[in-house]
Amino acid sequence: MTGTPAAALRLLHAGDHVAIALRDIAAGEQLAVDGQDLTVATDVPRGHKVAVLARASGEPVEKYGHVIGTATAPIAPGDHVHSHNLTFSAHAATSAAQAGSTGSWTPPELPERRTFLGIRREDGRVATRNHIAIVASVNCSATVVKAIADRIERAGILPDTVDGVLPLAHDLGCGMAPSGEGMDILRRTILGYADHPNVGGVLAIGLGCEVNQMEQLFAEFETGPHRPARDLPLVRMTIQDSGGTRATIAKGIEAIEAMLPRVADVRREEVPVSELVLGLNCGGSDGWSGITANPALGHASDLIVAQGGTSVLAETPEIYGAEDLLVERATDPRVAQDLLDVIAWWEKYTESTGASMDNNPSPGNKEGGITTILEKSLGAVAKGGHAPLAAVYRYAEKIDTRGFGFMDTPGYDPVSVTGLVAGGANLVCFTTGRGSALGSRPAPTLKVATNSDLYRRMGDDMDIDAGEMVEHDVSIEEKGLEIYHALLDLASGTQSASEELGYGLEEFIPWHIGAVM
Repeated sequence: MTGTPAAALRLLHAGDHVAIALRDIAAGEQLAVDGQDLTVATDVPRGHKVAVLARASGEPVEKYGHVIGTATAPIAPGDHVHSHNLTFSAHAATSAAQAGSTGSWTPPELPERRTFLGIRREDGRVATRNHIAIVASVNCSATVVKAIADRIERAGILPDTVDGVLPLAHDLGCGMAPSGEGMDILRRTILGYADHPNVGGVLAIGLGCEVNQMEQLFAEFETGPHRPARDLPLVRMTIQDSGGTRATIAKGIEAIEAMLPRVADVRREEVPVSELVLGLNCGGSDGWSGITANPALGHASDLIVAQGGTSVLAETPEIYGAEDLLVERATDPRVAQDLLDVIAWWEKYTESTGASMDNNPSPGNKEGGITTILEKSLGAVAKGGHAPLAAVYRYAEKIDTRGFGFMDTPGYDPVSVTGLVAGGANLVCFTTGRGSALGSRPAPTLKVATNSDLYRRMGDDMDIDAGEMVEHDVSIEEKGLEIYHALLDLASGTQSASEELGYGLEEFIPWHIGAVM
């Protein structure tokens, strides 16, 4: 007989071999799922998988209607399916010819609220915050950059219209090749932040003898893609030419005090949702990520894109195995091939370092119920909703195509978000099941908990509880609309939990590629 409600398990796709445990399940419990009764063989934690169909050793196992790995031992209905009996397996190749094979997209019904209060810049872009950025060209100037920001903040001289002074310190800029992919990424990232719509003024500080020379760094401000189309206050100096550390700190403070009146001269006005550029990211994922927070965020993303706005998915290692879902949504074969080229680069890159794409799921991911990267990716892609894929960007490349896009970034949260912000995202939404502690500036981050237990335990860090989708049967559309409204509030100036806690000062971490010399 069936002694426990069927709600203890959820089957995500007809024909799946496994279902998700919606609560902790004890060995011997009798459950009903998809019209059949089964007895759970061992204790199964919430978010983990329970077999609903038998699998022989070597046979594929499916979840979300996709293969997530291969059985390494016989699996019977009721068995706990995880690392002890499931392993990563190769997945079918995808062709750019599949672009657009999902057919036309039906946008969701739009809500009444279709505007937010933003700051219109001279070049037409819209800011959601107004920061002064202090940029380090090299790690050697990081201490000075942080000291200037700290003294300005403690002096209490910032007007209400200035959201803060942001020290952009990092560990690169020297001991690296003066040209090539590594330097290109660093400069693109720094300039992306300097030219970000949420930045109203820039102070750039170098040491003087570093590889990443100030003249070369800001040459792109004259001729490159990050050339400002507005009168951006910009002051540059080096420690060696300014008289040393104390003198540079003093001169830096004077420079910021001088630009403050111009930076502060802004006001918020009602602007359409089409001016949003939303970065989509996740971290500390668990077995609920793919059924609560991620699809709900996907619906919010679709609501923004349907109004002419922009959202950008990232974390290439975390779409691996699910790239076919994006290729099929590509607007044309060129966009699809761009994505497949990125996947191929990562396969070669990980192989050259002796790693595997399946190294991505962290210990925390696995404790939360995720077994392979294929499974993780299928849940992660849900953040991108259902809109057509209109563009693929290199890391920190300027986001210049409206609609839904993808940016090539690592899966490491702060590095990925840094790339999205450098590309021009003026908002970030971040989902987490384990409780990632992350925030971003100058673009603020909205944090969505995948389960209510996390939301209760780390309430100070979380903005939205997506666990209600399981605990109270809230629909994807309802929770997605809640996220959408929270994003508009955030864009209008309401502080996120991570902003209130001071996150975003240490999360500027450019992607480091290349040799340390």
